[in-house]
This record gives sequence, C-alpha cells and structure tokens, in this order.
Amino acid sequence: MANQFKLLALLGLLPATVVMGQTKWTENKSGDLVWVTNTGGQNLGYSGTSGVKILTVDGLAFKDLNKNGKLDKYEDWRLPVDVRAKDLASKMSVEQIAGLMLYSKHQPIPAAPAGPFAGTYGGKVFAESGAKPYDLSDQQKQFLEKDNVRHVLITSVQSPEVAAQWNNNAQAFVEGLGLGIPNNNSSDPRHGTVATAEFNAGAGGSISMWPGSLGFAATFDPKVVEDFGHIAALEYRALGIATALSPQVDIATDPRWWRVSGTFGEDPQLSADMARGYIDGFQTSVGDKEITGGWGYGSVNAMVKHWPGGGAGEGGRDAHYGYGKYAVYPGNNFKQHLIPFTEGAFKLNGKTGMAASVMPYYTISFNQDTKNKENVANNYNSYIINDLLRKKYHFDGVVCTDWLVTGDETAVDQFLSGKSWGVEGLTVAQRHYKILMAGVDQFGGNNEVAPVVAAYQMGVKEHGEAFMRARFEQSAVRLLRNLFRTGLFENPYLDPQVSKSIVGNPDFMNAGYQAQLKSIVMLKNKNNVLPLTKNKTVYVPKQFTPAGKNFLGMQTPEKLEYPVNIETVKKYFKVTENPDEADYALVFINSPNSGGGYNSDDAKNGGNGYVPVSLQYQKYTATDARATSIAGGDPLEKFTNRTYKDKSATAINVTDLAMVNDTYTKMKGKPVIVSVNMANPMVFSEFEKNTNAIVVDFGVQGQATLDILTGNSEPSALLPLQMPADMHTVEKQFEDVPHDMKCYVDDQGNTYDFGFGLNWKGVINDARTVKYKKVRVKP
Repeated sequence: MANQFKLLALLGLLPATVVMGQTKWTENKSGDLVWVTNTGGQNLGYSGTSGVKILTVDGLAFKDLNKNGKLDKYEDWRLPVDVRAKDLASKMSVEQIAGLMLYSKHQPIPAAPAGPFAGTYGGKVFAESGAKPYDLSDQQKQFLEKDNVRHVLITSVQSPEVAAQWNNNAQAFVEGLGLGIPNNNSSDPRHGTVATAEFNAGAGGSISMWPGSLGFAATFDPKVVEDFGHIAALEYRALGIATALSPQVDIATDPRWWRVSGTFGEDPQLSADMARGYIDGFQTSVGDKEITGGWGYGSVNAMVKHWPGGGAGEGGRDAHYGYGKYAVYPGNNFKQHLIPFTEGAFKLNGKTGMAASVMPYYTISFNQDTKNKENVANNYNSYIINDLLRKKYHFDGVVCTDWLVTGDETAVDQFLSGKSWGVEGLTVAQRHYKILMAGVDQFGGNNEVAPVVAAYQMGVKEHGEAFMRARFEQSAVRLLRNLFRTGLFENPYLDPQVSKSIVGNPDFMNAGYQAQLKSIVMLKNKNNVLPLTKNKTVYVPKQFTPAGKNFLGMQTPEKLEYPVNIETVKKYFKVTENPDEADYALVFINSPNSGGGYNSDDAKNGGNGYVPVSLQYQKYTATDARATSIAGGDPLEKFTNRTYKDKSATAINVTDLAMVNDTYTKMKGKPVIVSVNMANPMVFSEFEKNTNAIVVDFGVQGQATLDILTGNSEPSALLPLQMPADMHTVEKQFEDVPHDMKCYVDDQGNTYDFGFGLNWKGVINDARTVKYKKVRVKP
C-alpha cells in the first residue's frame, strides 16, 4: 500500500504528501473550490487555483499553505492557537508583519466610480470595465499582494451572494501568496433599519434589521442584544466577515455628542451589561461550529470601542474633526468611562472571556496621562494603552487605531482629514512608530506598508534588531490569533447559495422586528389616548428637510416627503390630507440637529468658529457657556480659547418643530400623536404641551411604531438617557459625568429621566428599573 501511495504521488494523482496509515478524509470539488472532510478533525476548504496541496499526516488532512511539502506548526489545526500563531509570526518577514498591521480603507463591493472609496477594474470604473461585481479591484489586488494587507473593511455589497463570491475570490488570491495567510474581513455595524421598509411575517430581506444601539439600551435587557449578536454573527460569517468593528460602548455623558446614537446610553453599568451581551453573542460559537474555547466558525471577533471612552468631548464636539479633538473631565470622572470595558467587554459570561480587539478613540483625554503628562491622542498615548489597558487591565488582544490617525490634518472641520491629534509635528513614519511604542498593534485605514516598515527601522536604530523584531512578532501573534480562532486558516470559503439562505432569512428578520418593538419608549399618553383605534382617519403631515451636507461634506438636496411609508400607514388607518377630516394626527419628527459645534462662516468673519451644539429646535444663545474653554490648541488655529459663549445656534431641522405646533393648531383639539426618531437627548418643552401622546424610537421601521400606537404590541422600553429641562442645564452639566442634568417634567407630571417609560397601565416599575436605578454623581 505504501508503494502504491508513492507511485500515485509521483504521478501527481494524489493532491497530498501521504504518511503511511489509513486516511481519514475525503474531498469534494465545486468549481475551483475543494472541500475536505476530516473524520474526527477540522474540515478544510481551499482553492484549486491557489497552488495549495493537502498533506496527510496520521491519516488526517492539512493544508500546505506555504507549499513546502511538510506540515508546519501553524498549519496543524490540532495545536493550540498560540503555538500556531507564534510559529507563523516567526516565519514572517518584517514586510509581511507590517502588512498584517494594516487595516484597509473602506471597500464597497463593487468599488465606487468616484469619491474617497473609488476603485477601478483594469483601469476602468466598474460600469465600463465588464467586470463582475465580485471581482477584485485593481487597488485591492495591489494592497493585498504588494502591501501584504490581510484586514479588509467591507462597506456596501450588492447582495449576500456577491459578498460571498467576492470573499472567495479574495481568499483564493491571498491563499496563493507567500505563507497563505487568509483575509480577516470586517464591517462596521450593518443591521440598522430602513424606516420605510415594511415587515411581513415569513418574508426575508437583504439583512435582518434591528434597533440602533440606543434602542437596545432602551430594552434594558442584555439578553436582547446577546440574541442579536448570535444572529448577526451568523449573517456576518455568511458574508465573509469575521471581525465586527463594534460594539461602541462609550458612555454618553455629554448629551450633545454626535455619536450618542451609537452608544448604549449614559449609564456605565447598563452599558457594561449591554457590551457583555453583545460580545458574547458575536464571539461565541456553539455546537458543531465551535472549535475550542467558545471560538469557531460561528464566531466574529468583536472590536470594542472607543478606549478609554469618547463621550466627554468638550462642548459635545466630536474628535473626527480637529475642532473636537479634546475630551475633558471637569467632574474628575475619567474612571467611570472605563466601566463598560473593564466590567463588561473584559468580563464576558461566555467561554471567549474577553473582547478580541479594542479601538482607542481619536480624542486627547486632556490631562489624564498621570505618568508622562502627555496630551496626545489616545492612539499615541503610552499611559492610556500600555499602562492602563495592557498592564492594569491585562488586555493582550489586538489594539487597532481608529481610521486616519496617522494622516496630516488639512482642515479643522473636514471629516476625511488626518487626525494626528497632539503629534501633528511628527512625520507619518514617526507617528506609526510612536503608536507602536504605545502598545498598539494595527493601523486603521492605512493600505500602505511603507511607513510601518520605516517605523520598524526607527525602532532598530533606537533599540536594536532583536527588540524590534520581538515587538513586531508580539503584534503579529495577537493579530493571527483572531484568524486562527475563527477557523479562517482551515476554511475561509463560502457557498454563495448558503449565504443567500442565511442572511436576512425570515426568522432573523422576525427576531429583529420583535427587538424593534421592545425598543420604543412611550413618554406621554394623556387621557390614555393610546392605543389608537384602527381604521380611523389620520392626518400625517409631510416633513421638510432643508438642503445641507452629510458627514463627508457632500451636498444633500432639500426634500418634502412623508416621513413614514404612507402605504404602510394605510394598512392601519384611513389617510387624509385634510386635518378637519381626521380623527387623529400622526406627526413623525427627528430630534433637533444643530450641527457639530463649528461654523466656518463664523471663522471667516473673524470669530474662532466655535458655536454651541443645541438640543432644541429654536434659536439658542449660549449665555451660560464657559468664557474660557478647558482645552484648546491646533496647528491650524492661532488661539487656544474655544469658547462659544454668547453665540447662537438654530437646529437645521427647525421645521420639525413647526410641523408639530402647526398640526396642533390645525387639529383644533383633536389628538396629536408625535413619534420622535431620537439621535440625541432633546428639550421637549418646545412642543410637549401641544401633544396628546409621545413615543420615541432610536432607529426602527415605521411599521413598528404603528404596531405600538395601535396596541398590536405594548410599549415596554425605558429611556437610556436623561432628557434635559432646558439648554441651561445642558450647558451647566459636566461633559464627563452621567445623570447630572435637571430633567424635563411634562404636563402629566412625569419626569423624563433615565429609566422612565410608560406602558398601558402607567409608569413602568419592574425588575429593570430596580436593577438600574441610577446613583447620581455629585459634580
């Protein structure tokens, strides 16, 4: 038998090097892909175009990824993950490790024809190229092969099948290169709702739709978010995604912050519990998908963000922009911002134990570096990363910078400008080196290997070759763990038809819809006007949205349209455009949006550019603002005082307020029901008295709101944030302290505080409100 094996091998009829003994594996082919079934071991997948062969050892099959004809430790799926990772790291060149440290820029599939995420196919834009939507772009081939990138950020995809096929093409491409290291594709959150989408029981969709993060928090039930994590992970893996750039667990201690909607609210303990549930859901494989320790083919690495908390930006401004680079701590409350990490993300209930990765925020945590006294962005701060995260809290997973932190700043108010806060004077290579020395492993949004290699040479010059090689291998091991644990080395390939059957299947869509229902908060129900009687006549005013710019600075046109799918409304009510004919009015509005706290026209006209972020619709003048800002300074500014005292702001969507109040007048005493899509806390005093009922959502399908309003489902959610009495209390609260505002009291005597919500019986008091009863922090 042994001689027969040798003869077959010499003739090239065996796909493997064979060791004597009975084989315990079989293989099947599907196009270019080969699927190997190991009896009592890990199943494998590889591409017939990559040059990979199968090694048979002890009767079991292994992939010969580096094509050297022998089984290396990193190829042996029987060995512990760290043994495999260390073996592979030791074999990698400096350039290969440097490439592993890169995280690609945003990649839509297929590539966009223009703009910041553009790409070409054979030198032509996709529409003119004749390429298929799942082909690799010229730029993708470049950074995968020449720059050794293996971490790719996926944005839009045409369909699950296209995503799966692109994944297969990308994995086959890199499998044929060097050591055969697979891609670890990732995604920002992609399970948000389309407000106008209709839910039909038994119908599927492009991907299951769930409430936003604040909506999850509003359920006050970590089990809901854990269930979401399990489902989302299955959908991610079916799309070829093995890392989630989430959850965002910053506590929203300043109500004006642009990213409040991505958080689990302002309470540290609720945020910690939600973080734990989310990550357990994403990372835990069960049943035959588990490989070991809870990890496996159903696992998605969670990248929890943003260490050490990004919710304390001065004046509510955001650090994506130079005008928001400083996080301040007037309440001396830095430590509470760590709780969602240290008590949540790093103390999981599931077997995986701890979040796989951490992303620091852009902010300079002003005057919080008690060791080196450096006011540099968290990504660069050795105290924040090495001393706190690594040493004090024992995090040995991947630390990845946020995107564009090593680039040059070009303007204080541009989203796609570089964000090298506090180290603007360093070269790009020096920034990479400082980040590495701070304890960070990976560079977000950087496709180019050259500055990482240059940083390595700086380290060799300062510390010697042995030190720097060990530092690189340390990061390589951390990064490789996440690929080994999720089974990517064994089988990164997908069946596109199976992906189609998983992503957005009816059961997942239904689970998401039920969670949406649980996330809607009823704030007001005067005279028990809710639930509404179906088939009555309703008036739904159209919503005006003025022209403006999106977060990328691109122009958006004005529009006048129904804010809800009116055809869906007609399944519940008769609809009229004449308020005199209506039994009820349903008014759908968005919470006030006054912009990010910077006005370029003010700067051009001799001001410093800084204006208030307002949580009310009407004009607000910041008479109570600080006369001198706590922090300030930027190379593009000639001043350090970023005060906006006595300046004014008006919400871009002030017409939403007019829509409510005008409707109240037109209805002549008949019920007015207001549904608020909330991104930030807001001042309700401007319109609350002109309503009979108010419900709040944090990102749901409009149909879910209608199901609540008509009694198909009872409201059960609670406010995950305080609603301020007015802008004076907003101005006086401390950016770093939760639960420190005077809250609004409505005309029914109810206080819109953290944990408040109504059901049909009245104010909700249950196990959730007892558990999360807040403890006020005295500033």
